[in-house]
Amino acid sequence: MPELSSRRRMLVLAICCMSLLIVSLDNTVLNVALPSMQQDLHASTSGLQWTIDAYTLVLASLLMLAGSTADRIGRKRVFMAGLVVFTIGSVLCSLAPNLEALVAFRMVQAVGGSMLNPVAMSIITNTFTDPRERARAIGVWGAVVGISMAAGPLVGGLLVESVGWRSIFWINLPVGLAALLLTLRFVPESRADRARRPDPVGQLLVIALFGSLTYAIIEAPTTALTSTAPFAALALAALVGLLLYEPRRTEPLIDLRFFRSAPFSGATVIAISAFAALGGFLFLSTLYLQNVRGLTALEAGLWMLPMAAPTFLCAPLSGRLVGTRGPRVPLLIAGLAMTTSGVLFAAFEAETSNVTLFAGYVLFGIGFGFVNAPITNTAVSGMPRAQAGVAAAVASTSRQLGQTLGVAVVGAVLASGVGAASYRETFVPAAQPGWWIIAACGAAVLTLGAVTSGHWARRTAERAAGQLEPAEVREAPGVKA
Repeated sequence: MPELSSRRRMLVLAICCMSLLIVSLDNTVLNVALPSMQQDLHASTSGLQWTIDAYTLVLASLLMLAGSTADRIGRKRVFMAGLVVFTIGSVLCSLAPNLEALVAFRMVQAVGGSMLNPVAMSIITNTFTDPRERARAIGVWGAVVGISMAAGPLVGGLLVESVGWRSIFWINLPVGLAALLLTLRFVPESRADRARRPDPVGQLLVIALFGSLTYAIIEAPTTALTSTAPFAALALAALVGLLLYEPRRTEPLIDLRFFRSAPFSGATVIAISAFAALGGFLFLSTLYLQNVRGLTALEAGLWMLPMAAPTFLCAPLSGRLVGTRGPRVPLLIAGLAMTTSGVLFAAFEAETSNVTLFAGYVLFGIGFGFVNAPITNTAVSGMPRAQAGVAAAVASTSRQLGQTLGVAVVGAVLASGVGAASYRETFVPAAQPGWWIIAACGAAVLTLGAVTSGHWARRTAERAAGQLEPAEVREAPGVKA
């Protein structure tokens, strides 16, 4: 990628952030619309889970493929293809006649979405080569998540109340088209000097692992064990297959050498934990506010602002802290705030009082605002720039996998506790184990943030990068080992 002026770099960052906005906004808006969709499409709790998880599941399964493909054939080209497919998928979702069609069209959306975030992050990584500039750019990137969380509930509530839930997918059209035109005009093409070849076997194993595991978790409360056990066994077999097959390939889909870096491995688990907490938090909050308290979609959106506003405000601060002091302080703040929020709901039933509900939302928003920048920066820092797309894709995959598992596990716990009874009568006690799971995810962020950001962890990152870079050089055409 050619060296760009400061103004051009800011423009590229803004265009990449537009792609993150439509993907993040789509999930936030969808959560607010869940009760309306449940009534209109006669969906069960597991049906609602699938409207979210069908998207995040496909996204998680294809992100690494999209990242490596972008490194190979061109990041701009793949990014533009993603915008087109995502926009078409949004139109199809707005026309879905039933729940099954909506789930299928959400999967089409996800195919496009898989080409956006990791590829955009790879573009940013290669545009902002200075570590401090890159950390600040990633902080801005994280702030967009806060914008989507702040705007999503309000925009979604207004659209659901005035037009209906189908209109929530229309907002992707103008943003997607604008991003497509701006990308065509201003984003330079870039690719890795030597990207890895496709790994179809590894890709199929990833799809089998994520898909079968999610199905087993979501369907467990309502399906016989004999029906879900084979899917759990398939997930285990796929995991074993990945661990055995991928190290044998010269150019694997998942280069397990990345995980020799303690910061990278820590960032991966932190991403899964933080986004599992987010997925479960939004799922429980939306159903409680509308199905238990009886609020409208707009009123529920307003109630979620105390969570969204701190996320928006803390994300750029987190980026600056990462750039000046490293990832430890933001991760400790994030873990402590998210854990405290989860404990408020789990141990003190915070949702039953306006004061504690407000406090729980603010704390979670602070925690989530601080967690995103250190995840991304740690994942791509210290790794060879030639594999920036793959490294960013692993981080993005961890996020989507976490959100998938959060909705699946917390939703399954809720479904088994509520059963056929009324939400109003049983929701709070049924949701309590789910809140404890969210608190445990926050504790994992806190613990790993402290453990994987020390000097010994940085040394493992340097060794891992050293093992990766010579391999790329040795295997380059015309270079002898």
